[in-house]
Amino acid sequence: MAASLASSLATGLTLVGAGDSMAQARWASLASDRTAARVGDSLTVVILETNSAASASQSASRRDTRLGGSVQGGGSASAGALELQGGSTGQGQMTRSGRLLAQIGVIVDEVLPNGDLRVSGAQELDIDGERTAIRLTARVRPADIGGDNSVLSSRLADARIGYDVDGVLSRSGRPGPLNRVLSWMGLS
Repeated sequence: MAASLASSLATGLTLVGAGDSMAQARWASLASDRTAARVGDSLTVVILETNSAASASQSASRRDTRLGGSVQGGGSASAGALELQGGSTGQGQMTRSGRLLAQIGVIVDEVLPNGDLRVSGAQELDIDGERTAIRLTARVRPADIGGDNSVLSSRLADARIGYDVDGVLSRSGRPGPLNRVLSWMGLS
């Protein structure tokens, strides 16, 4: 054995131990798909988020104040009364909904002690002066990653998804400065 080791070293051959050939970083199972598992691996997140919120409020207040009295002087008496009434009512309603459908590639930043993956990624798209940016950071369980190396956004934990649009069309939908001031003053 020692002689064969010496001759292998002399000829420049590298000996491989049994544990080296089974290192997971160097092989992929023939019966499974390759999915993200290590720092630097990529993963596709399918973002399908739909949300809606509605709220309504109604308030009313009423105040009655009555004041009475009499005045007497010089043989004549007069009495008077002052009555003040006031009230206000108000109501408001707000409805908001949103929907985001996108796919974004993310990179594994960290493998947590329990095996979960901390991922992050960004995507920018610029079409005719309209810039769209999507940013995502999240935590992914390896069991939620599909065979196609993708995961649905509904399966993410601690997800932060940012969606920003900037351009001529998006600015035209915003109220102008005068409308914002009038709205702030309650005049519009």
